[in-house]
Amino acid sequence: MESLIRASFARQGVMTNFGVVMSRVERGAVELTLPYRADLTQQHGFIHAGVVATVLDSACGYAAFTVMPADVAVLTVEYKINLLRPAEGERIVARARVKRAGRTLVVCTGDAFGVTGDTEKAVATMLATVMAVPPQDGMKH
Repeated sequence: MESLIRASFARQGVMTNFGVVMSRVERGAVELTLPYRADLTQQHGFIHAGVVATVLDSACGYAAFTVMPADVAVLTVEYKINLLRPAEGERIVARARVKRAGRTLVVCTGDAFGVTGDTEKAVATMLATVMAVPPQDGMKH
């Protein structure tokens, strides 16, 4: 399953454009890492909240995918994000995990951290609902 998830992640143009790497995959959990980039910041030099939300959304989606059948596609149907502090550091690490998995809907939580050296500071937290859908019209996993 890990190779299927990594192949799917590699097709995400937005994650490629942001420079995000999938640093960990296991059943029910995913970690994504975004190196600091000045071109992804807002006017004060912090990573833009929209970028943090996008990375957390992908982390939650792929965490959900780890517990779904291999023949489905995943789509986020809802998320709520709390921004806890400005997103700064050498990198942003997003860790998502499955809270509850149903047949069609999977609820995940995700946390984003600004990391400098060995110090992590929570910058955002997300609650997301992800849906399993049969691939249609050329949609890949």
